[in-house]
Order: sequence, then structure tokens, then C-alpha cells
Amino acid sequence: MTCLSALRDMEEAEEPAANDSKGCGGVMRVAPVGLFCWHFMSKVESDQVFELGANIAAITHGHPSGYLTGGVLAVMVYALVDGATLMEALQHAKTLLVCHRGHEETLHALDNAVRLSTADIPHHEAIKQLGEGWVAEEALAVSVYCALVAQSFEEAVVLAVNHDGDSDSTGAITGNILGAMLGVNVIPERWLKPLELKSVIEAVAEDLWICSTWKSFSDDHELWERYPGY
Repeated sequence: MTCLSALRDMEEAEEPAANDSKGCGGVMRVAPVGLFCWHFMSKVESDQVFELGANIAAITHGHPSGYLTGGVLAVMVYALVDGATLMEALQHAKTLLVCHRGHEETLHALDNAVRLSTADIPHHEAIKQLGEGWVAEEALAVSVYCALVAQSFEEAVVLAVNHDGDSDSTGAITGNILGAMLGVNVIPERWLKPLELKSVIEAVAEDLWICSTWKSFSDDHELWERYPGY
């Protein structure tokens, strides 16, 4: 509802939301920013990736924690696709995060995720300490924690979706992080076979992967059919 109301109230295209929401709807949609920007690495600096991720989240979520988390995730994906370790990607994103006003809440949540990932407590207790994921900094922190402690993609996603909060969002973000780091082949085949709209998802993913070769939407009939009015 936050996304819908923000878009409905928008007076000019792409202007930041006038609300003070920090729900996780912004951060959970920005992973493609990191992948898109990686194709243009020779032209795009990581601080620009952060800004783009944050700005896209800010279209619907006006609280700093609602959009700065978008910058963090975009940079993490950007770095992971380029071969960084998870901790390297996170540290790089945090270095950019602290340059922005209102970063404290997100930084604290991420630091807690790292601290708890090495603590000798059950995973469900650690996740409870990080929050339920309804707000952006909690959703990102839970996802980072799951990615850090799990021994496999499957274990991380199963852990991320089995708590009492906004588990679809934490599952999605955890999948974004480890998918960028490990690749599509780590997804269990039994998850892929019954996946709804699998062909659509694959088509969009393929388009994103080859985006650097695009010349013009208007000159490519198939792209225009898939993304009319772009």
C-alpha cells in the first residue's frame, strides 16, 4: 500500500516520496540496479550505484532507512557479481553508507547482523534480535545474517523465510545476495520446476544480463513488446 499510495501521489516522474516510510518495499526491489550497473563498470563508479539504488527506493519510501538500504543492497550486488566476498561487498557498501545523512539506523542493523553471525546463539534467536523485517533496515540485516551463517544457498533461503515477520521479503533479499555471489546454478531444481511465471522471470533476467548490448527499445520490436512505453 505504501508503494501504491506513493506512486499515486507522485506529481512528477521519479520524484522522491513525500512520506516518512521505511518499509522494506524499497530495498527488496533494487538488486537489479547492481547487476545493471556492473555491465557498465568502466563508466559507473560504486558511489553512483549507491545513489541509483537509494534513489529508486526513495520513489516510494521517504525515510532515510527506507532508501539508504537500497543503496547498500545495490552496491553489494554490484561488488558480488564482480567477485568480491560477502564481507568485502558489505564493507564497501558500509563505507558509502556512512557518507549519507540518516545512515545510523541502517549501519547499526548491519553491524548487529555481522556480530550475531559469529555469536554462539541459535539462528532463530539471532533473527529475533535483528527484528521481523517489516522495516527496511531489519529486512536487510536479517538477510545479511542468513547469507553469512548458512552453508549453502538453500540453507540461507530456508532460514530467511522461516521466521514470524516479513519472511517473503527477507527470503527475496537473501536470494538476491547469494544469487549474485554464487550464480543461478545453486538454486535447487525442485524449486525451479514448479516456479510460477518461470519463463517470464528468465526472460527478464536474460534481458538484464545482456542490457549492455541494447541500442534502442524503439528499434527492437521484441523488447518494445515486453516493455511497452519504456
